[in-house]
Amino acid sequence: QVQLVESGGGLVQAGGSLRLSCAASGSIFSPNAMGWYRQAPGKQRELVATITSGGITNYADSVKGRFTISRDNAKNTVYLQMNSLKPEDTAVYYCNARSLLVYGWTYWGQGTQVTVSS
Repeated sequence: QVQLVESGGGLVQAGGSLRLSCAASGSIFSPNAMGWYRQAPGKQRELVATITSGGITNYADSVKGRFTISRDNAKNTVYLQMNSLKPEDTAVYYCNARSLLVYGWTYWGQGTQVTVSS
């Protein structure tokens, strides 16, 4: 079993910054990808950014140049540095971990609210 514990959400003004963290514990398969997805009210969950255990990153076009994903493999922790935040970034942000080899091995965190005021 795997647990993902997120932290770092909150309320910030437009143009501000927040840093999200997600710590994974339990039996972690490797290689894997960890990342962040978000869901705004009335919208589908969407990809924000992912990073593999080898360091390959992928970003949604809407956050490129503003958000940076990183990870500490020794701590099984992934981070999302969010700069130049916009009101449209407001959503619940979910951490995800998935195996790159084992189909169906995927886990979600409980979500953390990010609210950007204009």
